[in-house]
Amino acid sequence: MQTSNKYFVSIFGLILAFIISCEPDKSKLPDNLLNGRTTAIFNSDKSYGTVTDIDGNVYKTIQIGTQTWMAENLRVTHYRNGDEIPNIKDTAEWAIQTQGAYCNFKNTKDLDTIATYGRLYNWYATQDSRNIAPAGWRVANYADWGTLIDYLGGSTIASKHLKEAGHLHWEISNDADNSSGFTALPYGERYYRLNSIATNVYATYWTSSLYSEVSAPFFYLFSYDANVYTGFNYNVNGYSIRCIKE
Repeated sequence: MQTSNKYFVSIFGLILAFIISCEPDKSKLPDNLLNGRTTAIFNSDKSYGTVTDIDGNVYKTIQIGTQTWMAENLRVTHYRNGDEIPNIKDTAEWAIQTQGAYCNFKNTKDLDTIATYGRLYNWYATQDSRNIAPAGWRVANYADWGTLIDYLGGSTIASKHLKEAGHLHWEISNDADNSSGFTALPYGERYYRLNSIATNVYATYWTSSLYSEVSAPFFYLFSYDANVYTGFNYNVNGYSIRCIKE
């Protein structure tokens, strides 16, 4: 009887050890404190998917025509291989960057703000070979944005269908209906000479395309109308980023 008890204890110990060994090492799991904190108002009539980045941030995704987009701004702090993206807080240091970098609007540490609006990145972050986008995704280029805008009726009306509806985040909603599910939010930018400007008024998005040695194309949406604007600006500026599925 004693031998039988020892045999049972031994088998039980092996089973327990196996179970423990199969459990993930929680110390190595990414910090998910931002998940579930966004105050963005998504289109309740749409069916959203999800994608997760290297930091464990979970984003809503939305299919618009033939494209699948993130329905939230990027907020990752590491490249896909795990290397850190520098967080540059000082304005003078930000202005001289030639490598990828990110910041939070006004260097905020508020988790709800970061979860809602994402982070601001310079254009160089879109070019790094370590890749800022989740696996299977990439930073949207100029042509991707063009396809999106054309699908939503063109540059004079598409903003209405891209912007979050209502006045919670936009200063003036301008009849925005978010019919696309894209849920664009106004986060302004980090201009190379200033820490941050114009939140609640316009949203700016980098493309991964190149214009010149010091500038790149971007798209922006205003509170005051339904237009989608495009322009070229300094690579060191900090804008939001949306990724598209490959």
